[in-house]
Amino acid sequence: MQKAATLTNVAAVLLDGVHPFELGVVCEVFGLDRSDAGLPVYDFATVSAEGPTLTTHVPGMTISTPHGLERLAEADLIAIPSAGRRFDQYPPELLDALREAVDRGARVLSLCAGVFVLGAAGLLDGRRCAVHWRYARELAVQFPRTRVDPDVLYVDEGPVITSAGTAAGIDACLHIVRTEHGSEVANAIARRMVVPPHRDGGQAQYVERPLPVSRCDTVGEVLTWMERNLDAPVTVEELAARAHMSPRTFARRFQQETGTTPYRWLLRQRVLLAQALLEGTDETVDAIAFRAGFGNAAAMRHQFMKALGTTPNAFRRTFRVRLAG
Repeated sequence: MQKAATLTNVAAVLLDGVHPFELGVVCEVFGLDRSDAGLPVYDFATVSAEGPTLTTHVPGMTISTPHGLERLAEADLIAIPSAGRRFDQYPPELLDALREAVDRGARVLSLCAGVFVLGAAGLLDGRRCAVHWRYARELAVQFPRTRVDPDVLYVDEGPVITSAGTAAGIDACLHIVRTEHGSEVANAIARRMVVPPHRDGGQAQYVERPLPVSRCDTVGEVLTWMERNLDAPVTVEELAARAHMSPRTFARRFQQETGTTPYRWLLRQRVLLAQALLEGTDETVDAIAFRAGFGNAAAMRHQFMKALGTTPNAFRRTFRVRLAG
């Protein structure tokens, strides 16, 4: 049963250089008619801040829309995908429209670098926000009155919702649907999109971001071995020997090429493996703890609480219920 909703009208604001993937995320969640499955249908529109035809981040690809900024006056939610633009070059009329929308009770959602638009409008002042880790420092410097958190997928602070890089926009959009219509509706949309309804392992909203992909020029073979032997107790000295380096040189190269330490990288991979086994198998928690390299259930529970803010049993129970729902 759907809850009575105040979210019925959604608009996505497009600037020149808009990123099609992030726009597509908003369109996929809010722009499709899924009434055949009993799901809500939104009055959805793409809105141009700079004329009827816009370029995109993809060379040679353009987007046309008949809607101008006046369409924002009726929107309950305004989504802002990334665009290739300096923060001090946004149209003043767009910034005015966003401020007016928040003043009348609408919500605003940024995807990745779209958060710079909200900052330029003054809507981040005094608020915590999320952004892709690559832009965290720049955002904090340009808008010192906001509290930038580079380690979360999204942040919901009242009428302002901000999300990190590309796929985190899906998490934020589903969060909005869940808040507005309940878990059953959000889960149904997630199944249609073939994405997890949550990526936080339970009720905790914020999760540690995935580690950035890197080149791994010199430690790649060791990483492959570590992935295949997550249940094996290893030391930095043993890993360094596999890489034919001194422990100090190996630790330095590992940090340079992965952005983290061998211990943290291994721990993150073990948590990810345990999540997959909890979601997709009927193995006991003790057996999963052993397979994932934690040794015992108590150790795995401790690491789950640190990384995900939930326990292995709660993660399994919550995620499976949502998938079945």
